[in-house]
Parts: sequence; structure tokens; C-alpha cells
Amino acid sequence: MEPTTTRTAGSRTRRGRHRRLARERVAADKKIARRRGAWICFQDESGVSLLPVVRATWAPKGVTPVLRHRFSWKRMSMAGVLAYRPDRSHSAFVFSMTDGSYNTDKLIEFLTELRAHFAGEQVIVIWDGLMAHRSAAMKAWLATQRDWLHVERLPAYAPELNPIEQVWGNMKSTELANLCPDVLDEVRVATEAGLVRIGSNYDLCHGFLDHTGLSL
Repeated sequence: MEPTTTRTAGSRTRRGRHRRLARERVAADKKIARRRGAWICFQDESGVSLLPVVRATWAPKGVTPVLRHRFSWKRMSMAGVLAYRPDRSHSAFVFSMTDGSYNTDKLIEFLTELRAHFAGEQVIVIWDGLMAHRSAAMKAWLATQRDWLHVERLPAYAPELNPIEQVWGNMKSTELANLCPDVLDEVRVATEAGLVRIGSNYDLCHGFLDHTGLSL
């Protein structure tokens, strides 16, 4: 049987190339991590707002659920790291939250907190091509942190290769599902509860990694 919709050879080739490059990079990072005794850390940012995350739910037959919310674009952002030992013996989830969006200065603060969390241990951060990750100020700061921090880029257009994407989706589909808050603090409390739940579940954190098809 052939699919009823066509796919361009270019898009299929690019996706395959992304996965191949990602596996090669993670394999290389794994060797570096073992040599340095480092954590392999997948980093990302995401945002939430007063707009509800609409998800399927149960209701009495013939009674359509109605979500009533304040149409507001006030938002907050999360930055997080899913960290793994190269031998999969340990995992850790570290996150922070801020009003608005993350910029270079806020991300430097987050990475500084990350260093404190891991008590100065060696860390390899794998992240995407966000402008704040590539800014001149970030590059200058990273150059001063080489005693503990090594950074690698994920292939472009391949968010499915970052296991922390599963963290955001899991939290939004659970704690934030159909939540209609009046103030942003309600979103903050629910978000933090969800992220703490995920971070305390060793099997779930490793399941997110397995979902990407990458191996450590």
C-alpha cells in the first residue's frame, strides 16, 4: 500500500539526516561525558499563559464542556534541563520560571544556578539554535565557563530529538489541561507542581529520552 499523501524526498532526507547527525553528536558527547565524568544535559525553554490548554475530557452525554477564561496574553516562561549520567545510573530535572520570556541574561542566570545545583561537576549542555543561545553575550560568557561547561547544538528543525520537549507536553496535558485561571500565579503553582512531579519520577525522565530514539 502507498500513502494517499505525497512526501517530498527533501523533507524525508532532511529528517533522516537530523536523526543520524543527532545520534552521532550524542555518541560523541557521551564519550566526552564519560571521559570528564560529566552530566549530559538537554536544555530548552517553553511558555504558558492565562489561555487554557484545551484537552479532551469527560462529560455527561449531550453536555458539551465549556471553558470560560480571561482572554489575556499574560505569560510566563520556564527554562529546564533534563540531565543524565552517561551510564543511565542517575537522572535529574532542573528548572526555573520567570515572567515574560527568557533572554540571554536570564539564561546566563539559569546556567549559573545549574552549576550550583551540580556543585561544580562537569556538564555538557545540548540545546537548540535559539537566538539567546547564539548571542555574542552568551558566547562571551560561555568562553569563561570552559572549566565546567561544554555546549553542543541540536540539529535544526528537530525538536523531537530533545527529550525535554516531552516534559513540557506532559505537564501541559496534565496539570494545565483545561485550567482556566484568573491570575498568572495560579498557572505558576500548577506548572511548578507538574514539573516537580516529573522531576521526581526517574522512570518518566528516562522514558522521555527513550522516546527520542537517542541512546546514552
